[in-house]
Amino acid sequence: MTDRERDPVSGRETTGHEWNGIKELDTPVPKGILIFLIVTHVFAILWWFLMPAWPLGWTYTKGLLGTNQHERVEQQLAQAAVARSAWEEKIASLSFDEIQANEQLMDIVRQSGHKLFGDNCAACHRSDATGGSNYPDLTDDDWIWGGEPETIAETMRVGINSPHGESRMGQMPAFGRDQMLERDQVVNVANYVYSLSHPEYSTAANIDRIEAGHEVFMATCAACHSDDARGSREMGAPNLTDKAWIYGGDLQTIISSVHGGRQGHMPTWEERLTPVEIKILALYVHSLSVARP
Repeated sequence: MTDRERDPVSGRETTGHEWNGIKELDTPVPKGILIFLIVTHVFAILWWFLMPAWPLGWTYTKGLLGTNQHERVEQQLAQAAVARSAWEEKIASLSFDEIQANEQLMDIVRQSGHKLFGDNCAACHRSDATGGSNYPDLTDDDWIWGGEPETIAETMRVGINSPHGESRMGQMPAFGRDQMLERDQVVNVANYVYSLSHPEYSTAANIDRIEAGHEVFMATCAACHSDDARGSREMGAPNLTDKAWIYGGDLQTIISSVHGGRQGHMPTWEERLTPVEIKILALYVHSLSVARP
């Protein structure tokens, strides 16, 4: 056997491989890596024996330690249910005012309510509750049916225009499409409504149309929205004097609303959520609302 060539710099033997004048050294694997590989293999073998590891068709090797993650998760869930039942019973038994006065319970309401809202309400009202397209903002303290926690809970329970027997029912007729108003009347009343939240719009150039729209409003719209246009929570008619709009408050959108009508929908949550969950959600949503101009 011929001696291998040695590298003159490092003194190590070469493998005999050469690429473009560069010769490969026959360098052994570092001991640290060998030790690491040995330790990991030994650990893997021990783990196979100690923990559940190998599937055996209808079952699996149980492991010498008898660890069962399924049972552990069930125990944790049972413990969480016991802890949850304690404060759920307290929330169920106390009034809304008493819960709001209890900061410890309100901390629970905010944490649990945030999760419930994300699972059930965020798809329409967004995760921050500011409302998606054609869905109301729940943070602006502007309510159609009322913003007290009790009222919010009732709205969630029965829904709006839902199949529930006690559902809140509210609909704005299509005044233009169903020919209840002429085209000019639709445009005039929309101009009047727009001017209520945009006082600067009442200029000499627009005043005649606005005054004509006011006459149409009093004859057609005041029965639901009241004479001062501030709405009626008993009828689910929104306040038209502020800048909180569900479908949009620009003039063209208001014209479209008067012409084609609007009918919102909110499902009933009575069959999906428990009374306590509805109560928690109502308190959580109420806690998000902040009065705005």
